[in-house]
Amino acid sequence: MEHMPQPPTAFKILTAAQWAQFEADGVFQGAPVDLADGYIHLSTQDQLQGTLDKHFAGQDGLVIAEVDLTALKDVIKWEPSRGGALFPHIYGDLPIRAIIGHLTQIKA
Repeated sequence: MEHMPQPPTAFKILTAAQWAQFEADGVFQGAPVDLADGYIHLSTQDQLQGTLDKHFAGQDGLVIAEVDLTALKDVIKWEPSRGGALFPHIYGDLPIRAIIGHLTQIKA
């Protein structure tokens, strides 16, 4: 089985309130689901729409932050999740310096 290289970036979906707090604090410690699971959930570009559909359907004002995984290489683990696909998980805090871009999604 051929090993596919992992992408250099992934995405974190946040509510508007979570994003505002992230900007104010300079660090994101996780959404309630992240705190419950013990890591911060991220999605690759290919996984993003499925995550929006499954976990954020109908929500307004979401912010999709692009995360530089190379800046977090020591705390990223790729683990199987939905459908056995490998998802990037952050075992630690997400610093604002690792965000390389973001966009506001009108509705999921």
